[in-house]
Amino acid sequence: VLADVFTISNNMDGFHTLLEKIQACIAPQDKIRVGLEATGHYSYNLLGFLLDNGLATYVLNPLRTNLYRKSLSLRKTKTDRVDARTIAAMLLSDAGL
Repeated sequence: VLADVFTISNNMDGFHTLLEKIQACIAPQDKIRVGLEATGHYSYNLLGFLLDNGLATYVLNPLRTNLYRKSLSLRKTKTDRVDARTIAAMLLSDAGL
């Protein structure tokens, strides 16, 4: 984990905040993968912003991330923090990309 969980606004200011946090974590950028759960129109602007800024970005099916999370633990914990770690684990393992 390179950064603690945080929240951004779904606007350009929030997108720039996210980009700054990503860029502060690691370099070079070509090794960074960003994963988003598919949320319909709510994620389109962010997806476009990340792609326009050269970040490898993957949109994941929420059903697949849910099943993957369940396969990692018998606990029925579902929080944003757990979901973020699940998506990161999927990106590291190439599961469902």
